[in-house]
Amino acid sequence: MITYDELVSEVKQFSDDRDWDQFHTPVNLAKSICIEAGELLECFQWSDNFNKEDVCEEMADILAYLLNMADKLDVDLLDITNKKMKKNEIKYPVEKSKGKADKYNRL
Repeated sequence: MITYDELVSEVKQFSDDRDWDQFHTPVNLAKSICIEAGELLECFQWSDNFNKEDVCEEMADILAYLLNMADKLDVDLLDITNKKMKKNEIKYPVEKSKGKADKYNRL
C-alpha cells in the first residue's frame, strides 16, 4: 500500500513533469477543488443511481488537488484533519449530537 508521503510525491511529480506548478497557486487549487466537487455532485444530479467508477474518478481528482494544495501550503493533511476532528469532538459531543444533523450551535 502506498503511504501518504509517497502519494504526495507522486502527485507532485506528475505536476512537475508537466510544468504545471506555475498554475497551482492556492487560489487556483481551491477553485479546482470546487470544480471537481461539482463534477462529483453531477454524478448524483438526477438520480440516486450512480456509476461508482465515475464517482471514484471525481473523488481522486479532488484528493489530487487537495494534496497539491497541502504541499503548496506546507501542511500535512493527516495532521490538520486529526486536529479538526478533535475540535469536532468538542463541538459535537455524542450525547448531544447522536442521530441529529443539527449544527453545533443548535444542539
